[in-house]
Amino acid sequence: MHKLIFVFIFLAACPLASADELSDISNYRQYSELFSSAGQPTALQLEKIEQQGFERVIYLAFTDNDTAIEDEDRVVKQLGMDYVHIPVDWENPTLADFKTFADVMGNENTMKTFLHCQVNFRASSFSFLYRVAIQGVPILEAKNDLDGVWAPNETWFRFIRAVLTDYDLSTACKGCDWGSNEFID
Repeated sequence: MHKLIFVFIFLAACPLASADELSDISNYRQYSELFSSAGQPTALQLEKIEQQGFERVIYLAFTDNDTAIEDEDRVVKQLGMDYVHIPVDWENPTLADFKTFADVMGNENTMKTFLHCQVNFRASSFSFLYRVAIQGVPILEAKNDLDGVWAPNETWFRFIRAVLTDYDLSTACKGCDWGSNEFID
């Protein structure tokens, strides 16, 4: 009986982070057991990310953003996770940016990875592209996840189309609605 009470007290004092706790992060999306994206987490949420077994954090925005965590790289490393920074210009995302990201992720992502930017617009777009172009996820499935975060503006639609074209893929799919972007040259 005493052992049972001790276990109960221990568990109450040391709660484990749950996946639900990560849903508090802006626009959090879990695509698989190894891959999630979101907007900017707080330093406390980075601890919860580590507690969920994430091994790597990839940041796709600039470090001088108003909501960026000061010294995020140091915070992540002190938590024992790898940190990769790929500064993607909001107004000019490039194929080279995506290729750098794809190289970091690899063809078979075996590290539990948390990808983020400020509000998950960049990150959800890169997630969409990685899942479709590298992992072979059906475009409609990945597009539905992207739609859950945002409808890419003209700049980002052009970027998405350019990356898919580079991988001999198209934005066209039965059931995909890109809005007025479908008609952009």
